Amino acid sequence: MNIHEYQAKTVLRAFAVPVPTGKPAFTVDEAVAAAKALPGPVWVVKAQIHAGGRGKGGGVKVVKSIDEVKKEAERMLGMTLVTHQTGPQGRVVKRLYVEDGSAIERELYLSALVDRATSRVAFIASTEGGMDIEEVAHKTPERIHTFQIEPAAGYSSYVGNQIASALKLKGDQAKQCGALIKSLYEAFLAKDMSLLEINPLVVTKDGKVICLDAKVNFDDNALYRHKDVQELRDLEEEDPAEVEASEYDLSYIKLDGTIGCMVNGAGLAMATMDIIKLYGEEPANFLDVGGGASKEKVTAAFKIIVSDPNVKGILVNIFGGIMKCDIIAEGIVAAAKEISLKVPLVVRLEGTNVELGKKILAESGLPILSASDLADAAQKIVNAVKGS
Repeated sequence: MNIHEYQAKTVLRAFAVPVPTGKPAFTVDEAVAAAKALPGPVWVVKAQIHAGGRGKGGGVKVVKSIDEVKKEAERMLGMTLVTHQTGPQGRVVKRLYVEDGSAIERELYLSALVDRATSRVAFIASTEGGMDIEEVAHKTPERIHTFQIEPAAGYSSYVGNQIASALKLKGDQAKQCGALIKSLYEAFLAKDMSLLEINPLVVTKDGKVICLDAKVNFDDNALYRHKDVQELRDLEEEDPAEVEASEYDLSYIKLDGTIGCMVNGAGLAMATMDIIKLYGEEPANFLDVGGGASKEKVTAAFKIIVSDPNVKGILVNIFGGIMKCDIIAEGIVAAAKEISLKVPLVVRLEGTNVELGKKILAESGLPILSASDLADAAQKIVNAVKGS
């Protein structure tokens, strides 16, 4: 789950992480009031969307008067902000963050994430902070340093010292960095974050080390432990189909292809998408119905797939273990009848109650193509979509 910058800073502030003072605004009047409540004389008006690259897209502006705050708020609110992370369709700006300006001496980069290769929290640091960190990673990867924290030992001051050294911070600034890393690590663990990115981490002209920006992602599987985090969710920033899928506990991600996929198990879903590409088409989604889906859950999954206008055909690939093939078949038939299915449908079933599942499909009276294995299923749906 993602949250906005101003929400991330509120979370971090509770762990004594140094961040500039700012206020969210949903209207132009609120933006002006926020600026008046801040010291000034420099303010930063920031568009709040779940995407990076806002500065390059015109979504972050430094201003030096209340009139300029108003002007930028009027320009940003309601605009479609296009960045390298939003795609060409962009995102409509519905929230702003008005922040007190900072006199910046240096811009650095810092992030923390779960390194799945080592099962540890890793901090990534670079002296090359700012909007072009992706370019730094691509062209000069030697300028990016990674530091692992041993989970059994937890945070130790030497980690902060190493990161401060990599960032070329000395004296009091190195001490500030150590305290900052400790606070970030505590926040990361306490809130079950999956990503914490500070870009830029800045050194101000008066020698302070502060988090000028903050991006936080949370582990969806741990949200049940954090009701306060759940309340920060902005559904308007999420794909409507993905929001609906989450209500049925379905793992769904919309993609750009033409063949909708419904599979049980993440690994099998990935393999299904790969074999669709192998036979010359692109998957329209990732959808894992899980191991214990009900008929109602399967029906909901089917409806979500066909709600995508780009879907020209559907491939259902089920290996019945805990999930029984007859339950999947009943859900498919119920959904297909309810929505008057108009695109080709190929179903490959294997496992528990497979014969019963195939019988339900065969007797449904629906034009469902049965497949003997995954390769056969992929070939049939690709041919059907191409009109072969």
